[in-house]
Amino acid sequence: MSAWREIELDAPEFATQVRRRFAMGTNKTLATLRADGSPRISASELEFADGEVTLGMMGGSMKLRDVRRDPRIAVHSPTIEPPNEEGDQWPGDAKLAGRVVDVPAPADNPHAGAAFFRIDVLEVTLTYVGTPADHLVIESWHQGRGWQRRTRS
Repeated sequence: MSAWREIELDAPEFATQVRRRFAMGTNKTLATLRADGSPRISASELEFADGEVTLGMMGGSMKLRDVRRDPRIAVHSPTIEPPNEEGDQWPGDAKLAGRVVDVPAPADNPHAGAAFFRIDVLEVTLTYVGTPADHLVIESWHQGRGWQRRTRS
């Protein structure tokens, strides 16, 4: 597994763009796995700081129960609509996947029973409309493979 700082060092421009996409709104979409293996999505906040991606979960929440059983997660950035019909000004979206690892609660934590995690990252994807606006650009980083860029018409 990789800390966010490894991605920042390996592909700094990519990491900056991914962080910008995640910063476009407060609520991200978190995917966890239910006991039967089916997916569950929930709203969540996360933070990029000090070379880590971190998030918290309320005590007793279903997503907390899910990650206690199976720490694999995926997170999607806030979805922003394109400001024009052509979509060439769409900022794109970002996704990351990995496993959550417990970290100590912040000293000022007001929520009894809450849990806090860092994400050990396995993969990150950034998708946006290319220039000219006749193709998609898919940039990704995978542990063990690093950064790559592809296009799709």
